[in-house]
Amino acid sequence: MDLYQADPIYERVSKSFEKQSFLSLIGAKIEHIEKGKVAISCERKDTLLQQQGLLHGGVITTLADVAGGCAALTTMPENVEVLTVELKINLMRPAISNKVIAVGEVIKAGKTLVIVEATVTDKDNKILAKMISTMFATGETV
Repeated sequence: MDLYQADPIYERVSKSFEKQSFLSLIGAKIEHIEKGKVAISCERKDTLLQQQGLLHGGVITTLADVAGGCAALTTMPENVEVLTVELKINLMRPAISNKVIAVGEVIKAGKTLVIVEATVTDKDNKILAKMISTMFATGETV
């Protein structure tokens, strides 16, 4: 089930996303929100490329991390935030596409730790990267 702007989870994730100014710098956008799953995208631009003309691995990692973190946030009570405490990413294919999409999904949500995975694909749905991450649930806004 998709969540819409009137849904509290949609609103919460959108607000958290908008507070992350780095995401506007790279041009990241929310594509989809549902409980336990969030998709974000980013379009290729010259300022995001590495020396060989590929989308930088840091951008790919950021998208995976944020998609996973936002997915984790959808499972948390209203007064709880999440922070990444560990992640492992495999960059599996060069990012040459004009648009990439990261889909973060919750594997296991506990009270303190949330385990998520994210898959980053290109416009042809080819897998560019896979990430697994641990998010820490905190009642404090950092």
